[in-house]
Amino acid sequence: MTTIIEPDQDVAEKIRQAVPGAVSLLGSADRLAGHLDKDPAEQTLVVGPSMSVEDAVGIAERLRVERPALGVVLVRTVVDRDILPRAMRAGVREVVSIDDPAALSHAVRRAQAVARAMIAADESAERVPGGLLTVFSAKGGVGKSFLSTNLSAALADLGHRVCLVDLDIEGGSDSLMLSLTPQHTLADLHRFRGNLDTSALESLTTVHSPGLSVLPAPIHLGATVEVAAIGPVLDQLKGMYDAVVVDTSGSFDDYALQAFDRSDLLVLIGTLDMPSLKNLKLAVGTLDLLNYPRDLWRLAVNRADPRVGLSVEEVEQTLGIAATVTIPSSRDVLVSVNRGVPLVRSNGGHPASKAIVSLANQLSLDVALPGRTPERGRLRRVGRGRKAA
Repeated sequence: MTTIIEPDQDVAEKIRQAVPGAVSLLGSADRLAGHLDKDPAEQTLVVGPSMSVEDAVGIAERLRVERPALGVVLVRTVVDRDILPRAMRAGVREVVSIDDPAALSHAVRRAQAVARAMIAADESAERVPGGLLTVFSAKGGVGKSFLSTNLSAALADLGHRVCLVDLDIEGGSDSLMLSLTPQHTLADLHRFRGNLDTSALESLTTVHSPGLSVLPAPIHLGATVEVAAIGPVLDQLKGMYDAVVVDTSGSFDDYALQAFDRSDLLVLIGTLDMPSLKNLKLAVGTLDLLNYPRDLWRLAVNRADPRVGLSVEEVEQTLGIAATVTIPSSRDVLVSVNRGVPLVRSNGGHPASKAIVSLANQLSLDVALPGRTPERGRLRRVGRGRKAA
């Protein structure tokens, strides 16, 4: 993202046309501080010719201390020899003429490249990648999205920075369940042509609440998302957030496999009915064939009601997996879904909320959130011929 400060609208538009990528226009420098507070990932600032050299240099000197990665490009009507050394001493990256749009475009791209490199260096030095938790079921209608959204909210409430990724490309509903109207979705990945960085991904996410952001599935039927882009996106998000929660579709599609290969834990979810149990059994068998180790699986039994004739113990025996959590059946769950508010936040004392918060606490400990320990495992396939026990 690039910010342009230029009070003259015609001049600002001329600059905007030359600047690559997304742009924010500010009519005065007075709005800059507030704008940068709202967009801490801003990479480039272009100061237009209507601003005096003194003011432009003052901004650059201040930002050199406060935001060293932010590249300042100064646009002048006439670029003379007196301006260049003064601007460079103040921290301005480049000075270009407004009548040379190609030079301006190249200057912004170079400033962005330097900013990305500085930000990446800072992040790699200061952050340990977070954990990726994938929620999966081979059958729809078992509460997978309900668990994904509420688990994400619960983890955020525990103090983690969380990103919920909706990988149900054809029928994602996480945005709806969180009452979000996203401006961007996974369908917009193509705009970056593989040039993904922190700023690019932040521009695609929608902030739901403090600590919780969402990378939504496409909202239009027929939208395409390149499978090859998903892996790099998840890798990048693990470096940006303490926890990445992935809500998959109800099938072993290529998007889900991308998530599985990068997951630290896989949360399987099912309900106490025979169709769900049958599909869970098939899912377990498929995961075994794909050599994903069982010690990194967790089982959530949703709508656990002992009166339905199928017990949690029978599910555990059939699957050969102990249930990590049982979430009781309640119509309050559907009420929260229809309201678009996570149950863990609208009714924290509800038994279902307590169960999900307990799961969030357990997963947080299992994956050692918010940081990564060198010994922590990954949900990757073990070697051929070695099936996990």
